[in-house]
Amino acid sequence: MNLVVVENIYLLVMVTLISVLQNAFFALKVEKECKTQNVNTAAFERVSCANRNCMDAYPTFLAVMWCAGLCLSQAPAAFAGIIYLVVRQKYFVGYMGQTSQSTPGYLFGKRVLGFLSLMCIVGISSYLLVRYYGNGYKEYVETIANAASALLLIP
Repeated sequence: MNLVVVENIYLLVMVTLISVLQNAFFALKVEKECKTQNVNTAAFERVSCANRNCMDAYPTFLAVMWCAGLCLSQAPAAFAGIIYLVVRQKYFVGYMGQTSQSTPGYLFGKRVLGFLSLMCIVGISSYLLVRYYGNGYKEYVETIANAASALLLIP
């Protein structure tokens, strides 16, 4: 593989691999709960539901993270991806306790997905501006995206 291509995607690849490990962790928790408890218990239902909810949002997360990283800038997209994985872990663990404990993780996860979606839109718009109006916009848009990724940390 071309070294330039790898330099442009290695952070996204690392976040994707970490997310795969996290999915394996979630699956092991469901399997463990299934083996140690009766399948009809409330604990199993909570763990199973948390796993299903995380898996439902997973393709959307991967799509917007990779689109944002490829179309705009990989560093803020990977940073947002790591934040999303931390939030998803908080959601999963919170759901195992009481479902009300998972609400902050869920809401923050939506915020991160919204940020990544906005990065996708800005990246595609930037590409169209550069393609049809020249290179004057590209560096400006990338600088704004890098600075805006820090705004994810504000509660």
